[in-house]
Amino acid sequence: MAVLVTGGAGYIGSHMVLALLDAGHKDVVVLDDLSTGFDWAVPEGVHLVVGDVADQDLVARTVREHGIDSLAHFAAKIVVPDSVSDPLGYYLANTVKTRALIEAAVGAGVRHVIFSSTAAVYGEPETVPVMETVPLNPINPYGRSKLMSEWMIADAAAALGFTYVILRYFNVAGADPQGRSGQSTPNATHLIKVATQAALGHRDRLDVYGTDYPTPDGSCLRDYIQVTDLAEAHRLALDHLHGGGESLVLNCGYGRGYSVLEVVEVVKRVSGKDFAVRIGPRRPGDPARIVAGADRIRAHLGWVPRYDDLQTIVTQALAWEDHLSKRNRV
Repeated sequence: MAVLVTGGAGYIGSHMVLALLDAGHKDVVVLDDLSTGFDWAVPEGVHLVVGDVADQDLVARTVREHGIDSLAHFAAKIVVPDSVSDPLGYYLANTVKTRALIEAAVGAGVRHVIFSSTAAVYGEPETVPVMETVPLNPINPYGRSKLMSEWMIADAAAALGFTYVILRYFNVAGADPQGRSGQSTPNATHLIKVATQAALGHRDRLDVYGTDYPTPDGSCLRDYIQVTDLAEAHRLALDHLHGGGESLVLNCGYGRGYSVLEVVEVVKRVSGKDFAVRIGPRRPGDPARIVAGADRIRAHLGWVPRYDDLQTIVTQALAWEDHLSKRNRV
């Protein structure tokens, strides 16, 4: 049966499409409004539907026309500081539209849902690494919008009979090792993306937001997961559901954290460029440290990451950023 990937022209969604194709899935459909995604990121032979995930007529028609039984939902707004300044926009994009999507997709025949969630649902965890069983206490509208969607999916599944896997992932970075996709949004806020842009001279500096956190060097500590490894986790989750597996909520991370300043040093070393770094105040909504407890996903899905190395991730990101700059000049 076919798989519908919302946000499949974007960063993580496009890697999910590649993971599905690489695994032999032939019927993959992408739904994307191209607000942050790119039509050229959708591989040849994959059907692209340009539209809004909240357009219920479009969703239902797409599901029925393509015989779709599974949904992988990536379309969302994801910038934490923006969610603080525009909470209603984030609740609309991440919660209200998810509700409309699930209703239309399940009503038209979808039986399995993979939901792209976030470690932001944990807020400021008291223990690190953070396990899926700790209390959920998001500290920004982005995290709250995703948690509300998690609850909604679980409640709807109990009532309507579909199964789901919710994947809470940490800081995504890197690019497809074969150079087929990567983080392509020019104004993206991902640290490694911004740092590689600074290293290649596409930005005049890198801003570091806060060095007074309760961490070893004062900068925020994060668990960076390579995007192809993350996409493979989503693909395995889909296989789990197709095989009759139960609904699950799983962290996606490596269980190891790096500080912002450590990442900056790795980017400088790999690129060979000593770019400017400006230290600024904290951003609203940023937790000090958050690292995944990643045992459960390995146990339930048999997930074995292949790119668990910060230098490798940075090397991939630099190569993609260089490719992207050359592509945009053509």
